[in-house]
Amino acid sequence: MIQEFIVYAKQKLNVDKRLVAIYLIIYFSWGMGMDKFGTIMEIARFTYWWQVITVYSLYMVPFSLILRGLPFHQQYAYGLVTMCLLEFGGYLLGSSYAYPDNLMDQYLNIRNFSLGMALFFALYYPAGNWIVGKVYFMLFKKDAA
Repeated sequence: MIQEFIVYAKQKLNVDKRLVAIYLIIYFSWGMGMDKFGTIMEIARFTYWWQVITVYSLYMVPFSLILRGLPFHQQYAYGLVTMCLLEFGGYLLGSSYAYPDNLMDQYLNIRNFSLGMALFFALYYPAGNWIVGKVYFMLFKKDAA
């Protein structure tokens, strides 16, 4: 079973380097924007700016590539698993900071904050795959045809 997943993942990760570059540019930009938004709105932020690289580029891009091509509901469901692990680990280790009494705490309460974050960020996989697919096709459609 693990061997099957490894074979599957290797196939999904074997893509055009231009596609990977688009993922990295879009996800890094998205991550920097969300970190800035979370800081300005005093919801949550990374402890260090470079965590955008580790989370969005090194964690989320490979998962996005693996989930690419699956139906929305499957991307979202698998995204929930990866985001729950990420959110749980980030707040447990203190590498993510949630502002006290933030907007999400006020609506969801403090016990549901990480769950709310995971539910939201799991949408990144289907949304990110759709956006990157559109940009890639727009830039390289003559090559893709």
